[in-house]
Amino acid sequence: MTFCLPDAIDLLQRTPRVLDALLRGVAERFAFGTYGPDTFSPYDVVGHLITGERTDWMARLRIILERGVAEPFPKYDRYAQFEASAGRSLGDLLDEFARLRAANLDTLRAATLSEADLAKRGRHPALGEVTLENLLATWVTHDLNHLAQIARAMAWQQEVEVGPWKQFLGILNLPRTAMDAEGTQRKAASAARGGHRPE
Repeated sequence: MTFCLPDAIDLLQRTPRVLDALLRGVAERFAFGTYGPDTFSPYDVVGHLITGERTDWMARLRIILERGVAEPFPKYDRYAQFEASAGRSLGDLLDEFARLRAANLDTLRAATLSEADLAKRGRHPALGEVTLENLLATWVTHDLNHLAQIARAMAWQQEVEVGPWKQFLGILNLPRTAMDAEGTQRKAASAARGGHRPE
């Protein structure tokens, strides 16, 4: 399928509204529950998405356009949310994510990227050369991946209560993707310092 930048922007601008509708004011067990040991809660995911808005997508886009493959992307901190979100409410994080995403999309639209721009290359520290189109398509898919992860964590809070219907609920039967040791340690340290602040 051919990549379409207007479609990508359309999906990216929907994510903050979807998250707000799903999570604002939701019961704590749904906001902070996980789907197993060493997995993200919805609260964790929103913090993770904020990190991406601050340090990943647009920063990498600028590197590709300005320096190409000459400068590798900085390593992305997948667990920065454990320190950055500590003591903050979920509502506060949702507001910040919406602000950052709107500003990033304004900048993306203003860039008026051409087909030639989309073919330009950058260098990922682990994956090697990637195109700007790869980056933008990944941004959209990253959102969708984490929306699914949030839904899974919320569904898991009733895993026992659904009883025998569990066998028909694919969301409860997927293999778990757990954090590595660094993520586990950083989440535990954040929780020890007080973790999240209730609404």
